[in-house]
Amino acid sequence: MNIFKAMKPDKVYKGVNDIPLDELRSMGKTCLLLDFDNTLGPDHATRPDQYAYDFIKKITDAGFSCCLVSNAKSGRSSGIAKLLEIPCVTYAHKPRPDGVNRALKLLGKDRNEAVMIGDQIFTDVIAGRLASVYTIMVEKYSSREIWYVILKRPLEKIVRLIGRF
Repeated sequence: MNIFKAMKPDKVYKGVNDIPLDELRSMGKTCLLLDFDNTLGPDHATRPDQYAYDFIKKITDAGFSCCLVSNAKSGRSSGIAKLLEIPCVTYAHKPRPDGVNRALKLLGKDRNEAVMIGDQIFTDVIAGRLASVYTIMVEKYSSREIWYVILKRPLEKIVRLIGRF
């Protein structure tokens, strides 16, 4: 896969609530693989906030299955997933597709049914593209981020300018 193609999401939305679930359903999508940090909640939060609870309710009420796919190397993500009452794949190793593939296996879903949703090109989008799933990028939930993500954001801006998304 061309590296620039691997960095371009299929769609970009302001936030998760702007994602047209009916459109995804009409495309045959049945499961959403979700990043947490700065996608569903603040970066490095230890608990989900109402925004995350509301979105999970919205998608499950719409009939979608979902799974948190996180690079976190601790129990933080699994604790958040437990509170949200959804499955979780930790140590996802994004941008490698391993975690996405593990989530698909956990949910018993085919890659054609899946959508990877996240806020970062260099982790979420590339992992989804390499796993051959539909990808959606959302704008970051909060301006507060850990230092190593802050360092990547200017590079993401360049990629977005080149790719026009």
